[in-house]
Amino acid sequence: MKRLIVAFCALLALSGTAIARSPAPIVDIPAAALPVEARATLALVRAGGPFPYAKDGGVFSNREKMLPPRSRGYYREYTVKTPGARDRGARRVVAGAGTTGDARTSGEYYYTDDHYNSFRRIRE
Repeated sequence: MKRLIVAFCALLALSGTAIARSPAPIVDIPAAALPVEARATLALVRAGGPFPYAKDGGVFSNREKMLPPRSRGYYREYTVKTPGARDRGARRVVAGAGTTGDARTSGEYYYTDDHYNSFRRIRE
Protein backbone atom coordinates (compact mmCIF):
# COMPACT_ATOMS: atom_id res chain seq x y z
CA MET A 1 0.00 0.00 0.00
CA LYS A 2 2.83 2.40 0.85
CA ARG A 3 4.38 1.79 -2.57
CA LEU A 4 1.07 2.54 -4.23
CA ILE A 5 0.79 5.89 -2.40
CA VAL A 6 4.38 6.82 -3.26
CA ALA A 7 3.77 5.88 -6.91
CA PHE A 8 0.57 7.94 -7.01
CA CYS A 9 2.34 11.01 -5.54
CA ALA A 10 5.17 10.62 -8.05
CA LEU A 11 2.66 10.41 -10.88
CA LEU A 12 0.95 13.59 -9.68
CA ALA A 13 4.30 15.38 -9.48
CA LEU A 14 5.20 14.33 -13.01
CA SER A 15 1.84 15.30 -14.41
CA GLY A 16 1.90 18.75 -12.81
CA THR A 17 -1.45 18.09 -11.17
CA ALA A 18 -1.92 19.51 -7.71
CA ILE A 19 -4.38 18.37 -5.13
CA ALA A 20 -6.69 21.30 -4.44
CA ARG A 21 -7.17 22.38 -0.88
CA SER A 22 -10.57 23.42 0.24
CA PRO A 23 -10.96 26.94 1.61
CA ALA A 24 -11.00 27.47 5.35
CA PRO A 25 -14.44 28.07 6.78
CA ILE A 26 -15.40 31.72 7.02
CA VAL A 27 -15.85 32.78 10.62
CA ASP A 28 -17.59 35.92 11.80
CA ILE A 29 -15.94 38.98 13.29
CA PRO A 30 -17.93 41.76 14.94
CA ALA A 31 -17.36 45.12 13.24
CA ALA A 32 -16.31 46.53 16.62
CA ALA A 33 -13.46 43.97 16.76
CA LEU A 34 -11.95 45.11 13.44
CA PRO A 35 -8.84 47.30 13.43
CA VAL A 36 -9.72 51.00 13.44
CA GLU A 37 -8.53 51.31 9.82
CA ALA A 38 -10.89 48.54 8.70
CA ARG A 39 -13.81 50.21 10.49
CA ALA A 40 -12.94 53.45 8.67
CA THR A 41 -12.88 51.62 5.30
CA LEU A 42 -16.22 49.98 6.07
CA ALA A 43 -17.69 53.41 6.85
CA LEU A 44 -16.40 54.71 3.50
CA VAL A 45 -17.98 51.75 1.68
CA ARG A 46 -21.33 52.46 3.33
CA ALA A 47 -21.02 56.16 2.44
CA GLY A 48 -20.06 55.43 -1.17
CA GLY A 49 -16.63 57.06 -0.80
CA PRO A 50 -14.56 59.02 -1.49
CA PHE A 51 -11.90 56.32 -1.50
CA PRO A 52 -8.19 57.02 -1.06
CA TYR A 53 -6.96 54.42 -3.58
CA ALA A 54 -7.75 54.30 -7.31
CA LYS A 55 -8.38 50.54 -7.18
CA ASP A 56 -10.96 50.81 -4.40
CA GLY A 57 -14.37 49.66 -5.60
CA GLY A 58 -12.82 47.48 -8.28
CA VAL A 59 -14.12 44.00 -9.01
CA PHE A 60 -12.84 41.28 -6.70
CA SER A 61 -12.78 38.14 -8.84
CA ASN A 62 -12.61 35.59 -6.01
CA ARG A 63 -9.99 33.59 -7.96
CA GLU A 64 -8.89 32.02 -4.69
CA LYS A 65 -12.45 30.71 -4.27
CA MET A 66 -12.40 31.63 -0.59
CA LEU A 67 -15.78 33.39 -0.68
CA PRO A 68 -19.10 31.89 -1.78
CA PRO A 69 -19.18 31.56 -5.59
CA ARG A 70 -21.01 34.40 -7.34
CA SER A 71 -21.07 35.89 -10.81
CA ARG A 72 -18.28 38.23 -11.90
CA GLY A 73 -18.78 41.72 -10.56
CA TYR A 74 -20.70 40.60 -7.47
CA TYR A 75 -17.78 41.33 -5.14
CA ARG A 76 -15.92 44.67 -4.84
CA GLU A 77 -12.71 45.25 -2.91
CA TYR A 78 -11.54 48.18 -0.81
CA THR A 79 -8.12 48.86 0.69
CA VAL A 80 -7.68 48.97 4.46
CA LYS A 81 -4.76 51.25 5.28
CA THR A 82 -1.84 49.51 6.94
CA PRO A 83 0.18 51.79 9.21
CA GLY A 84 3.79 52.01 8.01
CA ALA A 85 3.10 50.34 4.64
CA ARG A 86 4.36 52.16 1.55
CA ASP A 87 1.90 50.35 -0.71
CA ARG A 88 -1.70 49.19 -0.33
CA GLY A 89 -0.65 46.43 2.06
CA ALA A 90 -2.47 43.12 2.52
CA ARG A 91 -5.65 44.23 4.27
CA ARG A 92 -8.97 44.57 2.42
CA VAL A 93 -12.70 44.80 2.93
CA VAL A 94 -14.60 42.91 0.25
CA ALA A 95 -18.26 43.79 -0.23
CA GLY A 96 -20.85 41.59 -1.87
CA ALA A 97 -23.77 43.04 -3.81
CA GLY A 98 -26.24 41.20 -1.57
CA THR A 99 -29.94 41.43 -2.30
CA THR A 100 -29.79 45.20 -2.81
CA GLY A 101 -27.16 45.03 -5.57
CA ASP A 102 -25.30 47.87 -3.86
CA ALA A 103 -22.16 47.49 -1.72
CA ARG A 104 -23.27 50.49 0.37
CA THR A 105 -26.40 48.75 1.62
CA SER A 106 -25.81 45.05 1.04
CA GLY A 107 -24.67 44.22 4.57
CA GLU A 108 -22.43 41.53 3.06
CA TYR A 109 -18.89 42.43 4.05
CA TYR A 110 -15.72 40.38 4.50
CA TYR A 111 -12.33 41.27 5.96
CA THR A 112 -8.93 39.84 5.07
CA ASP A 113 -5.64 40.83 6.64
CA ASP A 114 -3.51 38.36 4.69
CA HIS A 115 -4.22 39.33 1.07
CA TYR A 116 -7.09 36.91 0.38
CA ASN A 117 -5.64 33.81 2.08
CA SER A 118 -8.46 33.90 4.62
CA PHE A 119 -11.61 35.89 5.21
CA ARG A 120 -13.86 36.74 8.12
CA ARG A 121 -17.48 37.78 7.63
CA ILE A 122 -18.11 41.17 9.24
CA ARG A 123 -21.14 41.24 11.51
CA GLU A 124 -22.55 44.64 12.38
